[in-house]
Amino acid sequence: QTQLVESGGGLVQAGGSLSLSCLASGFNIDAMGWYRQAPGKQRELVAGFTSGGRINYADSVKGRFTISRDNAKNLVYLEMNSLKPEDTAVYYCYADQSGLRYWGRGTQVTVSS
Repeated sequence: QTQLVESGGGLVQAGGSLSLSCLASGFNIDAMGWYRQAPGKQRELVAGFTSGGRINYADSVKGRFTISRDNAKNLVYLEMNSLKPEDTAVYYCYADQSGLRYWGRGTQVTVSS
């Protein structure tokens, strides 16, 4: 069974930067990316690669966040710059394999004003 291990996250002041990474075990990983969930809100897509290699970003992070991927190592990264307090959330990595979606446990990102 595919497992996802996230690293990174933490506490940063507004305007700062953080990086997240996620390693997926297993083979034939298709889409990968990141969602986030803030307290009292639904989980939302932050950035992700489709199975065809296209990248999607949430409008709220365009120009500030950059997603990248190492297909050979099943790694996906999220570089977050110019962070805002509204970026505070638990960030979850996901990976699709054989039609199933797997999730990481989540990592907390807190942006102080």
